Amino acid sequence: MQDYGFEKTVELSVDDAEERLTAELKKEGFGLVSRINMKAKFKEKLDIDYTEYRILGFCNPQAAYEAVELEDNIGLLLPCNAAVYEKDQKTHIALIRPVVAMSVVDNPALAPAAEKIESSLKKAIEKV
Repeated sequence: MQDYGFEKTVELSVDDAEERLTAELKKEGFGLVSRINMKAKFKEKLDIDYTEYRILGFCNPQAAYEAVELEDNIGLLLPCNAAVYEKDQKTHIALIRPVVAMSVVDNPALAPAAEKIESSLKKAIEKV
């Protein structure tokens, strides 16, 4: 994967991978705030059959509050997105790297929070 995310292939179904990722992120203080089923959207809007592909938005309320206090438009980069999908008959999990995402904002005060969040995300994906 590119430098903008972490990726892991797991021996789980997409449903089970989503459930495990959500549970591990909850232990790190994150809640699931959005869920987009791209397979269903592609079928509904484009009449295209696609493999399972879900985009999940996770938020740590304390970290989000601190980021918004430092940078008004940081909401453009929130929440922390994850992708859970099938490819080549395997299930993949990918998480955004906040350090990379936040680097587009010219505000060095965000760096410590981004590093802390990235550490939590990395810990969670390693446990799935």
